Amino acid sequence: MPERKVRYAQEIKKEIASLIQRDIKDPRIPEFTSVVHVDVAKDLSICKVYISTLGSSEDRKKAIEGLKSAAGYIKRELGHRVKLRAMPELVFLADDSIEHGIRISKLIDDTLHGDKKIETK
Repeated sequence: MPERKVRYAQEIKKEIASLIQRDIKDPRIPEFTSVVHVDVAKDLSICKVYISTLGSSEDRKKAIEGLKSAAGYIKRELGHRVKLRAMPELVFLADDSIEHGIRISKLIDDTLHGDKKIETK
């Protein structure tokens, strides 16, 4: 990935995370919403923002809806904070990698503790 694209993605990720935590007051967006990854298109026209929230899949859907409704505000604020000729179109997507990692970790722990029970008998 070109270095310029990576720098833009990192800067956009940092600023969107800041906006979500400090400025956006939509009740659909939970307090523990985080920006997991940002992928910027080669021509910088589209920016996919992967969002993770703690809670149910319904909470994730509501958070994405809230962010989509705030996309204009977020794009305008990014325009002030990140220096680009044209601000990319923002696409918000749910990311469940954190929940998947927690689930895998729990399965590993259960397996290890299950093995210990067998060994002690």
